[in-house]
Amino acid sequence: MAKLEAGFIFLAAQADYHSDFKTVSTPSVNLTAIGAQNYDDAVKAAQFLENKGVKAIELCGGFGIMGTAKIKAAVSDEIAVGVVRFDNHPGLDFQSGDQLFN
Repeated sequence: MAKLEAGFIFLAAQADYHSDFKTVSTPSVNLTAIGAQNYDDAVKAAQFLENKGVKAIELCGGFGIMGTAKIKAAVSDEIAVGVVRFDNHPGLDFQSGDQLFN
């Protein structure tokens, strides 16, 4: 079985997707976690992950419905996009990214 190339995008103030990422390798999965400060940068981070060969992207609980849709639209249909869900994210002052970035 081929090793899964996966990504996780999290939202954090002042995160820079160019430099704030790290890959953890296990025998069956390479997981690249990458920070983005808003939805626009998260779209660029998702495209970076796709270009890196990632086939599955999970989004942190800060992504609302609109943010998730932006990521899904930014990558090819072959990329699986999933979401961790919080009603109000504790790392974003108990708001959704939809409230902050739209």
